[in-house]
Amino acid sequence: MAFPTPEQLTNTIEPLLAQFGMVVEDIKVTRAGAKSAVRIAVDAADPTAERPSLDTLEEISKAVSQLLDDSEESGALNFGPGYTLELTTPGVDFPLTLPRHWQKNVGRLVKLPQGGTVRILQADESGVVILTKKKKQHTVTTHEFGDVAGAVVEVEFNNVPGDEAKLIGLQRHEYEPLIEQADKENK
Repeated sequence: MAFPTPEQLTNTIEPLLAQFGMVVEDIKVTRAGAKSAVRIAVDAADPTAERPSLDTLEEISKAVSQLLDDSEESGALNFGPGYTLELTTPGVDFPLTLPRHWQKNVGRLVKLPQGGTVRILQADESGVVILTKKKKQHTVTTHEFGDVAGAVVEVEFNNVPGDEAKLIGLQRHEYEPLIEQADKENK
């Protein structure tokens, strides 16, 4: 039996992670004999929840390690001569691809894959509302997740400017006048 694929590992550990309220964000497998590594990025399933603490990650890591050891002992998985398990959370450079990624980062600046830096104002299952700032001009637009998938959070060292902060986290319908204004200006 070959070294487990990320899909096999995901299927194995997802039920366990669900008990902790976590989901698999990414699994990277590096095969190198006795120095093989399995890197698992997890995050809270609830986009409004905080990222897991180091203590929580340690507890989850022990449980995942035991589960993988048990799976190998039963013959369900085969890691070969050995491996290193690393459990982490997605880093700041993790691309935003799912609604919960966008929801978790409301208020933050992101760099879009097609270029440009925008602020996430609001996100729900239907899409994301973003603020584009050019000079002192603000433009509010809505996008489906597929149109902006792969955006990456930008590290920001300053506080959010007050005029932008007032727009963060409103109800979707509260953005409609701003979106209509942007549509008129773009015609």
